[in-house]
Amino acid sequence: MAWLLLLSLALALALAPAAHAEQAEGVVLTSDTGRAPLPPGSDPASLRLVAERAVVEAGDALWALDPDGDRWRPAQDPAAAGLQVLDTARLGARDYRLLGQGRRLERIEQVSWSGDRLQAQALPALPEALQAPRAAVLGGRLYVAGLAADGRARLWSLDPAGTAPWRAHDGWPGDAAPAALAAQRLALYLATGDGALWRWTADDGWAARAALPAPVVRGQVVAVGQAHLLWLLDAGDGERPRLYHVITDAWSDWPGATPAGATGLARGNGVLWAAPGGGLREVRLETGKHLLGVADWLVIALYMAAVLGMGFWFYLRDQTASASDYFVGGRSIPFWAAGISLYATNTSSISFIAIPAKAFDTNWQYMTNNLMAVIGLVFVAVWIVPLLRRLDLMSVFSYLETRFHPAIRMLSSALCIVMQIGARMSVILFLPALAISTITGLDVVWSILMMGVFTIIYATVGGSRAVIWTDVVQVLVMFGGALFAVGFVFWQSGAELPQLMAAAAAEDKTRLLDFSFDLTKATVWGFVFLVVFDVVLTFPKDQVLMQRALSTTDDKAAGRSIWAFAAIMIPGGFVFYGIGTALWMYYRDNPERLNPLLPVDATFPLFIAAELPVGVTGLIIAGIFAAAMSTLSSIINSVGTLVSVDFYQKLARSPDEKTAVRIAEWSGVMVGVVGIAIALLMSRYDIQSLFDVSIELAGLLGGGFAGAYTLGMFTRRANSPGVAIGVAGSIVITLACWWMDLVHPYFYLAISIALCIVIGYVASLFFPPPSRSLAGLTIHTPAR
Repeated sequence: MAWLLLLSLALALALAPAAHAEQAEGVVLTSDTGRAPLPPGSDPASLRLVAERAVVEAGDALWALDPDGDRWRPAQDPAAAGLQVLDTARLGARDYRLLGQGRRLERIEQVSWSGDRLQAQALPALPEALQAPRAAVLGGRLYVAGLAADGRARLWSLDPAGTAPWRAHDGWPGDAAPAALAAQRLALYLATGDGALWRWTADDGWAARAALPAPVVRGQVVAVGQAHLLWLLDAGDGERPRLYHVITDAWSDWPGATPAGATGLARGNGVLWAAPGGGLREVRLETGKHLLGVADWLVIALYMAAVLGMGFWFYLRDQTASASDYFVGGRSIPFWAAGISLYATNTSSISFIAIPAKAFDTNWQYMTNNLMAVIGLVFVAVWIVPLLRRLDLMSVFSYLETRFHPAIRMLSSALCIVMQIGARMSVILFLPALAISTITGLDVVWSILMMGVFTIIYATVGGSRAVIWTDVVQVLVMFGGALFAVGFVFWQSGAELPQLMAAAAAEDKTRLLDFSFDLTKATVWGFVFLVVFDVVLTFPKDQVLMQRALSTTDDKAAGRSIWAFAAIMIPGGFVFYGIGTALWMYYRDNPERLNPLLPVDATFPLFIAAELPVGVTGLIIAGIFAAAMSTLSSIINSVGTLVSVDFYQKLARSPDEKTAVRIAEWSGVMVGVVGIAIALLMSRYDIQSLFDVSIELAGLLGGGFAGAYTLGMFTRRANSPGVAIGVAGSIVITLACWWMDLVHPYFYLAISIALCIVIGYVASLFFPPPSRSLAGLTIHTPAR
């Protein structure tokens, strides 16, 4: 039996990693003292970074440190003859520098190395002369800040790759001379000579931030990771690095000692120190691991054992299960259990990690999606789900055969299988495994195999009942861990809840609704548009979700399951967005506990691994596994159902229920194995590009059939040839949009659905109306 082999593998997976449990630091410093000493007679104060190479002046000579840091080489810089380098900036492979006399800007150049010779290309001159200029690159534009002849603050920007002239922006309040300028997280950060720190964005302009602890040394600041700035400050007794977190507006100390009397150069993730005697030492930040303890592994193992136990309990109970029992739980699932399973299926581990990160980084505006989705689900509960439930379907694509043609059913089912495996299942397996691995040291491969293999077992041996009832347990585990995390933050802070919420509100962290008409932001109107296409029009074709509603006792219970799903969405949203706000409160007061090198999306996993008690960490990681496994099990069960119902039972000459169930079981195993293989492939290649491909596939191939459902359920005139033309036309035109890169991939789904509806309806007008009875197939023709 397949499940015996899988069980053996699962037990091996559960026991193998436990031997490696230990604790380690989250951030460590590495020191490299093998750098060549400064050239004789060089001035450490002239040490700077030009086109990613450290350079230093020795009288009239210029020396550049080779890329390996082994020796200094004589360098030539003919373009800078008679001028001083006032500041530099870099974006990707492009480097820029400001040249001048004293504090006055004379020229701006793009520079690069050709061997040991600097080559420079002059940029258009600024419309006005500036004093004390500083430069940074943000969003592909070069920004220059300085003081004009009248002493007023100025900010100019230029697209170096374009032909447009310099663009003027409002200067910062106070008109103090700029001391350093840096870009981080879609904003500019300007330190001024009076100790102030300002943030500038194109939308909101200038805003005051936490003051500098000490003056900036020689404009030395560099972006580290996704949300930190590393500054070199004058501490009075020497130069000291300090870290600033742009999200929480908090300063933290450098996690290590600094050389006495040394001159520093901020570069990369650390500092290159020039000692008074000419020696060089580079100190860099690196990421350590918070490895799981034995108690954590015990909790995870118990959770996995409980999940397997539920699967086998249903297997032993239903060994003679019919196709209806295996695929739709014998249509006996209570509406509330189906609703909880719908929520578990819809809330993957990506949401468990990404939603708190979004609230931590910004505010609660994306929760508008939950509020709008509830409105969309009301429509789905009243009109769509009862209509399909009355048809006693096991595969939602059976509707397309009844309404249109068998070919449309089988093609749409096949594309659904491809998308669920390649565009959803593999990503849901990989992304949480990557986040957990980054923090805890648990290998990505082990995480993928643990989640994948255990899910395959209980989903295939237990069928739909095991999947749904396990989802109920997994939601409890997920919410239990999430609520504990929020409570732990409040308990650790020692402050009253009203005080904490007031502090968050003062920074706009709990802002929810945005009624502006700016299509570039997360506004209410954008989410209304999203819900129409992503909830109302795509819900009928989503076998993974619809199978839960089809498992209920009747059409009324099916509608109630959607109501239960909607009722959980809002409090569930508050819990996960509340985690993000709680994390912001915690790290605002404890910025030194952050790891500057981790992505923002890893904030919650970092908190879980570094801050929570041993054992509780295991519980919440089990919650992350639960969020992933609930979605994965639903995909495995649903795809197995599609293979058996839409292909075996349609193509076999004399299909029987026992064989149909066995085909579904083995299909589930194969689906899980393929999903695991793709996720493991992602761990070896560029995840960003593969994740983008998954989004594009969902829009390119799935929108047309959502449009077919819309035409079938909401119109009486649509017919088979017209819908076929609509589906084909929408796929071809959307592929053309993809080929020419006309819009962002997130728009492909909406474009494809809209095209199918318009083309399909117009094409249907050129063919006779449907001759078959439409009773019970559209919202206009109820069942008799």
